[in-house]
Amino acid sequence: MPEASAHPALLGVGDPSPCEVVEAVSDSPFVLLADHAGQRVPTRLDNLGLPQAELDRHIGWDIGIAAVTRLLAEQLGAWAILQRYSRLVIDCNRPPAAPDSVATHSDGTRIPGNAGLDAAALRQRRNEIFDPYHQRIEQELDRRQQSGASPILVAMHSFTPAMAGQARPWHVGVLYQRDSRLAGLLLHTLRGEPGLVVGDNQPYSVSDATDYAIPVHGERRGLLHVELELRQDLVAGRSGQQQWTARLARLLADLPVGLTRP
Repeated sequence: MPEASAHPALLGVGDPSPCEVVEAVSDSPFVLLADHAGQRVPTRLDNLGLPQAELDRHIGWDIGIAAVTRLLAEQLGAWAILQRYSRLVIDCNRPPAAPDSVATHSDGTRIPGNAGLDAAALRQRRNEIFDPYHQRIEQELDRRQQSGASPILVAMHSFTPAMAGQARPWHVGVLYQRDSRLAGLLLHTLRGEPGLVVGDNQPYSVSDATDYAIPVHGERRGLLHVELELRQDLVAGRSGQQQWTARLARLLADLPVGLTRP
C-alpha cells in the first residue's frame, strides 16, 4: 500500500495514468521500456513553473524516443511500456533515493516547482508516478516468467547531441553494467552498419547509483537486457524515427534463435 500523503492527490481527473502500454501482437520475447518517453506534468504542478519551451528541451524528456519505441514495438510485435510524465516531475530511471530523482536544476535550468519539497511531496511523486510505472513493468515480466517465457528487456533512451558545451559524436550508445551478453552482440552488429559511430557505455554507463530499470528489472531477474541511447537529432523527425526503427528491428530480429527463445 502506498504511504499516506499530507498533500492533495497529485494526479487529477484530467491527468493520464503514468503508463502507456503497447500490447504485443505476437510471441515476441522483447519487452521495450521508455522511462523518459513523455513530457506531461500533472495539472496541479502548473508546469513546474517552467515555460513549455523548457519542457520541450532534452531536460524534459527523451526527444523522439516515444515514437521510435512505438514503431519498434509494432515492427517486432512486442510489448512496450512507456512513461508519460516528464523526467522533471520524477525521474523514472533513477533510484528514488538518488539526489537527482526530483531535480532542482537541469542543464542550466532551475526547476521552480521542485524547490523546497518536503518528504511527503517527494513520496507522493513516487507513489503516484514512479511506483505505478515500475509495478506495471513487474507485472508483465512476472506474467511472462511464470508462463515459462524468457523476456528480453530493451530500455530505450535518447541523448542530446551536445552537453556542457561538448559535442557527442556517437549516433547510438549501447549501455550495460554487469551483464554484457546482449550488449556485446548489439555492439558488434551496430558497428557493422555503414557510417555509424557506436558508443560502448557512451555517452553514459549504467550503475546502481544512477539507474533503475536495468539493475532492477534486468539484472536482478537475470534477464537478457540492454539499454540503447539514440542521438536526439537523428530521431527528432519522422524520417529518422522510421530509419532507426527499421535498423533496430532488423538487428534485434536477427539475433541468434537460441538467444531469443527459451
